This record gives sequence, C-alpha cells and structure tokens, in this order.
Amino acid sequence: MKLKYLFLSLFFISIWSCDEKDLDLELVQVATPELMTKTDFRNSVAITVPKNIEKVGKIYAYKNYIFVSDVNKGVHVIDNSNPVLPKAIKYINIPGNEDISVKDDFLYADSATDLVVFDISDINSISLVERLEDVFTIYNYNIPIEAQAVDYGKMDYENEIIVGWKVTSEWRKKIDNRLIAVEIISNDVAFNSAESVTGQGGSLARFQIVENYLYTVGNYQMAIFNIQSLSSPVLENTQNAGWNIETMFQANGYLYLGSTNGMYIYSIENPSSPEYVSEFTHWEGCDPVIVDGDYAYLTLRGGNDCGQEESVLEVIDISDKAAPILANRYELQNPYGLGIKENTLFVCDGTSGLKLFDKVDPLHVKLTKTYGDVQAKDVIPLESNLLMVGGNTLYQYKYIEKGVELLSSYTLK
Repeated sequence: MKLKYLFLSLFFISIWSCDEKDLDLELVQVATPELMTKTDFRNSVAITVPKNIEKVGKIYAYKNYIFVSDVNKGVHVIDNSNPVLPKAIKYINIPGNEDISVKDDFLYADSATDLVVFDISDINSISLVERLEDVFTIYNYNIPIEAQAVDYGKMDYENEIIVGWKVTSEWRKKIDNRLIAVEIISNDVAFNSAESVTGQGGSLARFQIVENYLYTVGNYQMAIFNIQSLSSPVLENTQNAGWNIETMFQANGYLYLGSTNGMYIYSIENPSSPEYVSEFTHWEGCDPVIVDGDYAYLTLRGGNDCGQEESVLEVIDISDKAAPILANRYELQNPYGLGIKENTLFVCDGTSGLKLFDKVDPLHVKLTKTYGDVQAKDVIPLESNLLMVGGNTLYQYKYIEKGVELLSSYTLK
C-alpha cells in the first residue's frame, strides 16, 4: 500500500515538473526542406508524356496551347486547338518552377536560381536549348502556408536546392511569447522572320516579355534579360524592385508590380534599366494588378497569410503615373486574379466564383453577373474565349452578349 502511494506521489511530481517546464514551450508546425544537389537538380529537366498534376499553379496561353504549372515541379502542355475538348500532350519536368513566358516558339522558365529556355517550335519534340545558372538571387522557397517555423538544418546553399518540404509538429521554445516567424532566405550567388508572337499569362504572373526583353520579378528584386537572340538570353541587369512583390503586369511602356502592401510603377523607356516612378500604398494583403488605360485594378485578399481581414477590389487612377490615387473600392469575398476584355472586368473571387463587372465608367464599376458554381483563381481573356483556372479545373468560356457561356471544363488532376 505504501509503495502504491509512493508511486502516485512520484507520478504527480513528474506531471508538475513537466507542466512547469512546458510553460516556456509552444507546439509549432516546423517545415524542414527536402534537398537535392544542384548537379542532380540541373540534370533532372525532362520532356515526358502527360501525367497527373499534383498542385495546380498558374496558366499561360500561346497559340493553340495552354501551359499549366505544377507548383515547383514543372509545366503541363495542353493542346487547345479544340477548346471544347482540350487534350494534355506533354509534360516538362522543371524542378523549382513558378513562371513561364513564350515568344516566337521559345519558352522561358525559372528553375529555382536558374533560367531555362526551351525550343517548342515542334511541340512533339520540345528541347532544352539554354540554361543560365544562378541568375536569380532569391527564389520562392514555397514554404508551406501552415509552417510557423523553418529548420534549414545543415543546408549547403552553394551546392543544394530546396525541392520540397516536410512539416512536423515540434515543441519549440517561445520567443517573447510569440511563435518563431517563417524566414525569407536569400541565396548570395553570382549571377527574325515571321510576325512575332508572344504568349499571354494571367494576373498572377511574375514574368513579362516586352519586345526584346524578358522582365522577371522575385520577392524584392527584378532581373532583366535581353532576348534579342531568343535561344541565347543575356542577363543585362538586376535591381531592387520593392518589397514582397507578388505579381507583374506591363502596359504602354510601364511595369506595374503588385506587392502585399501596394503597387509599384516603373518606366521601361530605357528597357534594360527600368526606372522607379511611384508607388501606391495600401494595407497589407495579397495583391495582383492589371491596367487598362488610365486605371489600374487591384484585388486585395485579406485573411490567412495575406494580412488584413477585409477583401476588396480597388480602382486606382494612374493618369498621372507619378501620383496614383485611389478612385474607388468595392468589397469582395476571397479575390485572386482578374482580367479585362473590352468593357468587362473579370474578377476571380475564390470560392465565391467568377464575377463580371461593367467598367464603362471606371469610377463606378457595376457587378453584372456572378458564376457562383465554380472556384475561381485566375483568368486570361483571350480574343475568342476566356480561360479560367480554379481548384483542379481549367474552364473555358465563350463570350456572349451579357456574360460568358461555358465551353468546357477540364480536370487537371
């Protein structure tokens, strides 16, 4: 009996000691990188048969093809010569890929710190023709949203690349009674015939081609490539671009960079060295931007990892590029990308669907139609039809007098 009481006493002392110790601990979601050597990484580019998409990313349209990114893994090629029956035909394995741009049958893609170039003139025989190594000083590490801390361990930044993440729950010591913030780490590395055809990306793009230049933007830096020789791009310049840059849009000799806290405007009168003109500042929120005439249209998504709770569409008067001003603001639910076709503004409102606004009067845009039975992330308004991606589906619509009409829905997984 005494032994029993002694055991219980020791048990409660143990619990008390653990509770006392755990007062300085917090259960944290820790992301640990999955690594690959740069040599293996650079040798892993491959053109294969179609495969299932693991995580749908951005979309890009070029001629009769649609390119759909598989986040951080590669690009799926879809034959869209018949929009009613699109067909996957190739997969380009590009580890560390987020964005692409295409001009005259040459496809440019980021691969973590590198820029890779593919000849797609024969879509059935795509070939890698160039790789510029270590031209991006920072790439999106695609840290999982749920991660509250990052453990880089003994990563060799010179010789290794992050290709994925493993998230585990771990007890970590509190810092000022707050969870450890996710870090943003930089990589300190060195770095003619027929009518020209350039493809078209959505509003979430970070790549833009303007004449003989490819502009790319990362978290805070812009890289400018001369692509006069399409198969042999040359990195002409890198420069600071702002902070927390998420998207880039080009129009009429200017670049418009959407960041989590505003919009930056750059002139490309000197194409190899964009010049800062001004910025428009708003509260923190995820922020793609498009431009039409004297007005820029921004969606700000609040909540989660995007800052404030409020989600809105903002209309910015940019008639004076040096002094952009807020013209109007409209409430939304969960906005992502947007696009314009003539007087219609298409807004992807996440789980609230695709929304169409009449923008005849940019100062007073009017909601005219809501397609609430779809999940909408980004759109590309083409000449003859509208492309939209949401969830794991690629939607195509034809334009009709009072809206759009579904042509096809193609499952991407």
